[in-house]
Amino acid sequence: MKLLYKPFGLILSIAAALIGKRIFNVVWTKIDDEDPPKGTTEEADWGKILTAAAVQGLIFKTTRVVVDRYGAVGWSYLTGTWPGEKRPDPE
Repeated sequence: MKLLYKPFGLILSIAAALIGKRIFNVVWTKIDDEDPPKGTTEEADWGKILTAAAVQGLIFKTTRVVVDRYGAVGWSYLTGTWPGEKRPDPE
C-alpha cells in the first residue's frame, strides 16, 4: 500500500508548493511593496534577503507538513493503512 501512496504523495507535494507560494506572496506584500529579492540581486541588502528567505522557508515547510499530514490522514481513512511510520524512532 505504501507504494501506491507515492503518486498520491507526489501530487500532494506539488499542491503544497503551489499553496505555499501563494501564501508567501500574500505575506510578502504585507512586509514590502517590492518583489522579494533573490540572493543574486546585486542591490538588495542582507536584511531583506535573509528576511525573505526565512519567511519563505517557514511558510513552505509549514505548508508542506500540514498538507502531508492531512494527506496521510485521508489515505488512512480511505485505505485503512497509514502511509508512514507508526511512531518516531527512539533516540
